[in-house]
Amino acid sequence: MSSTEQLITEPTHPKTSSLASKVSRKSQWRAYLFSLLVSDIVLTSTAFWFSYAVRFQMDLPFFQAEAMSSPIFYRRVILVLMSVWCIIFFIAGLYDRNNLLGGTDEYSLIFRATTIGFLLVVIVGFIDPVFIIARGWLLVAWITTFLFAATGRFILRRIVYSLRGRGFYLEPTLIVGVNEEARLLAEQLLGGQTSGLSIVGFIDDHTIPGTSVYRHLLNLGKLDKLDEVISEYDVSELVLATSALTRRHMIEIFKNYGVSNDMNLRLSSGLFEIITTGLTVKETGYVPLVGVNKVRLTGVDKALKMILDYTLTIPGLILLSPLLILIALAVKLDSPGPVIHRRRVMGVGGKTFNAYKFRTMSTDGDNILEGKHDLKERLARDHKLKDDPRITHVGGFLRKYSLDELPQLVNVIRHEMSLVGPRMISPEELTKYNQWGINLLTIPPGITGLWQVSGRSDVSYEDRVRLDMYYIRNWTIWLDLQLLLRTLPAVFNKRGAY
Repeated sequence: MSSTEQLITEPTHPKTSSLASKVSRKSQWRAYLFSLLVSDIVLTSTAFWFSYAVRFQMDLPFFQAEAMSSPIFYRRVILVLMSVWCIIFFIAGLYDRNNLLGGTDEYSLIFRATTIGFLLVVIVGFIDPVFIIARGWLLVAWITTFLFAATGRFILRRIVYSLRGRGFYLEPTLIVGVNEEARLLAEQLLGGQTSGLSIVGFIDDHTIPGTSVYRHLLNLGKLDKLDEVISEYDVSELVLATSALTRRHMIEIFKNYGVSNDMNLRLSSGLFEIITTGLTVKETGYVPLVGVNKVRLTGVDKALKMILDYTLTIPGLILLSPLLILIALAVKLDSPGPVIHRRRVMGVGGKTFNAYKFRTMSTDGDNILEGKHDLKERLARDHKLKDDPRITHVGGFLRKYSLDELPQLVNVIRHEMSLVGPRMISPEELTKYNQWGINLLTIPPGITGLWQVSGRSDVSYEDRVRLDMYYIRNWTIWLDLQLLLRTLPAVFNKRGAY
């Protein structure tokens, strides 16, 4: 599970079990790294042999029959490749704690490492004419080694996330500084059960020691007592709320702990947390200056997202065309009015466009809500109503399974939307995003997204904003693929569908 998961759970503070307190954190991590190594060896070797079976034993018509298929030869090759794979994974940082148990970057590293490995095999084949590998086996093995290794790490993540609820794999964390940003940091870190950070409290010069800062978390002392607090609570992570500290304090803390092997020092992003489009550092007149990108996706990232959109959307529209015709007929026969509803929404750069949906409401919706002041108030606040009286019989079914959104595939073809992205909003809703609103205009809205797989309409408006900002800030093509795979289960679960 990536860091996109468990984002909207209730804040918890896991209690360390008696067993967890007896096992040192170093021992816990050694056990996890050993498990990773065993998983990688077992699953990649399984992937190699599975690829051998696919290539040479399944008699598939698109493989050439004359390729060398000696089991003894491939057994030797696989034994050598197992050692090579472990070395490549190690060099790629796949056993580095900084790359584990957070976000989708770990899966990206696995893909990169397996690709490098197979490129090395191809290069050896060019250099040594005696070394002949079936291209079909090589292609299948490239895909399956990535899938098998990624699946193994995916499962191990689940195990670690479960153990964190029992006090294992947690790092005692101290937030340095107290202000609104520090409280927000505490809220976000407590709410993310997969973060691995167990916050012990705050430390600050301007707050009385023992004062409650956020929920059960107290200010544990003044900054001059930092060493004592770290020792008393066995702190291994320092999170600096940069807007609450002076430059002198931050430099002093960095001097003492920035290069320590026993301490991990993290700085909050401050203003840059609001700016999610990405930053570049360029030296101007011998001075390194930080620049802000105008859009979130550029170059290869933009191309990858477009390729994913079009390769799935164009075949999807062709395959779904009979279903689209049936839904259109059902909408037309169910109630009078147009089949397609056009909603004016915001796109990249503030450009508005019509987002298409199958009509799910009666055309006289205003008359239906007339006199229902409580419903009008809820509609103005949340922009959605549970048990909305305006929804037609067919519309209710379409909304339950998100079938009403299928015409938005046309918006994807027109490059106004993406398959995965932040929730689309009307110009009037932009003000609800406050300072975060500027970021919604840097990436196309999506048919599905983190908000969709996290509860759909049951998610509060504040959490929708938070989820959208998380998606924009942490976008990778792997995150899009993960959310697409999680969308169908979320739709059939029907949670928050109204």
